[in-house]
Amino acid sequence: MEQLFGFEEIDKQLKEKFHYPINSDFSYRNIKSNDGQIVCTIYFISSIVDMNQLEDNLIEPLKQADSSAMKEYVITANHFNKVLTIEQATAELNKGSAIVLFRDGFFFASNAQKFAHRSVPKAENEPVIKGPKEAFVESASINKSLIRKRIRDENLIAETMEVGNRSKNEVTLMYIKDIVNEDILTQIREKIKAINVDNVQNINLLDQYLEERRYSLVPVNLYTERPDRAVAYIEEGHVVLLMDHTSGCLIAPMTFWAMMHTSEDHFMRFWYGNFSRFIRMIAFFIAIFTPAIYIALTNYHSEMIPPDLLLAIAATREKVPFPVIFEIIIMEIAFELLREAGLRIPNPIGPTIGIVGALILGQAAVDANIVSPIMVIVIAITGLSSFALSDVSLNYMIRMSRFLFTFAAASFGILGMVAVFLFALSYMASMKSYGVPYFSPVAPHYKSSNDTFFRKILTKETWRPGFLKPKDMKRKVAK
Repeated sequence: MEQLFGFEEIDKQLKEKFHYPINSDFSYRNIKSNDGQIVCTIYFISSIVDMNQLEDNLIEPLKQADSSAMKEYVITANHFNKVLTIEQATAELNKGSAIVLFRDGFFFASNAQKFAHRSVPKAENEPVIKGPKEAFVESASINKSLIRKRIRDENLIAETMEVGNRSKNEVTLMYIKDIVNEDILTQIREKIKAINVDNVQNINLLDQYLEERRYSLVPVNLYTERPDRAVAYIEEGHVVLLMDHTSGCLIAPMTFWAMMHTSEDHFMRFWYGNFSRFIRMIAFFIAIFTPAIYIALTNYHSEMIPPDLLLAIAATREKVPFPVIFEIIIMEIAFELLREAGLRIPNPIGPTIGIVGALILGQAAVDANIVSPIMVIVIAITGLSSFALSDVSLNYMIRMSRFLFTFAAASFGILGMVAVFLFALSYMASMKSYGVPYFSPVAPHYKSSNDTFFRKILTKETWRPGFLKPKDMKRKVAK
């Protein structure tokens, strides 16, 4: 990049780069000295700068200074950075800075950005009964502030990188310098640097670029909208990735077990938190296997069902003209339609979905002999169990895997289910997230605080996760 001098040349290039005057967002103000001569020009993008701040801190002080004091004011003020090239000036303008260009060719950048964002809201997708209610917003600077509010440590690093050849959005990596594993950090940096695309607008798109197995159903990065959850992982040695335009963050590396946990597990008393985890584990198996087990038992292994129950099932299905697999597919698709519609429907007519769902999936479908009453119970308990798991990616994986198990059970009974289960288990055991085995610390075994399945009393959670190989393995806990 060649260093440029000369007001006319720089002025012309800036205007050409930002397509002035077609681009009405690009603005400039000429600043005159006391003797009426134009000494400098201020360039900015009006929609992303704070005009009040610009007037108070930049334009008015320059107007009141004489021609010799103008440059002195800019050079000595601590919120100005010298800019040497057109590329740097362009990048600063895109970030919301104002560029001050003097007639002798020197130009400086002053941060005056003001991107629109909302105030800190409540967590909507990961609510808790006990614990903080704050959630991330679409501003990375506010999200960093929410994390720093909880970790007041000089070793907490917020490292910024650019991603996207055209959008040049910033990705912020947050980690604790004297805990994080440098190898994992290097892998994350290299993966971000290797992304060679025009635009990466938010963290959800970045997540897809960072994945090694992009056709896989299994998520390898954890997405959360809760600052307290992000902080808990940073303190263990994980890396948190933040971007503007996303009301959440990515946590890497990640294991399967972490997706089963929630923030509230540790906010509640020992027994309460573990009871909640136990219920979620049961919900996980119910959500995946219930339709498959039902179809396997009724079609292939009816001898395993008590005679009275078998007769009751047969009686409820007497008037249903469809095979069991067809019943399940009808009900599953209807349930997924209701769930998808429920997400998209405007809030004022949200209760309509519940009424339609209850009428269609319940009484009307049974009365029309399209499905049996017991099938309504099977699908209802399956759908209810899937809501017990808060992680969105894990939830989708379960819903889609359920169809695989159902078709396997319809084809080969329990044997088909076992075959698919073993294949899925082997596949997931082979996966890694930035070098960390997906099933660790269970397989392979690593030293950890042993809160994989059930958490311990806080004073017993001594170790950080061994699979991360943190620099400081042992926590300081009260005795």
